[in-house]
Amino acid sequence: MDNKTVMIYTLSTCSHCRAAKRFLEGCDVVYEFEDVDLLKGDERKAAVDEVRRLNPACSFPTIVIDGRVIVGFREDEIREALGI
Repeated sequence: MDNKTVMIYTLSTCSHCRAAKRFLEGCDVVYEFEDVDLLKGDERKAAVDEVRRLNPACSFPTIVIDGRVIVGFREDEIREALGI
């Protein structure tokens, strides 16, 4: 697997978000994440605006792998985007 840029926007209380993180960790994928619900003020607004730009439904998790947006924990799509 090439080094991919992976960002995941999550909610701290979301079981699908936790499952997506566990999956990425299990595949030894280095990723960044933001628990949007734990952010405050301008940081939270900026994160929500970014999620809306990527995913107009503003649902979670919103995963970005090298510019490809995957909405929800869709293991097959994540594997494909990662090349695994």
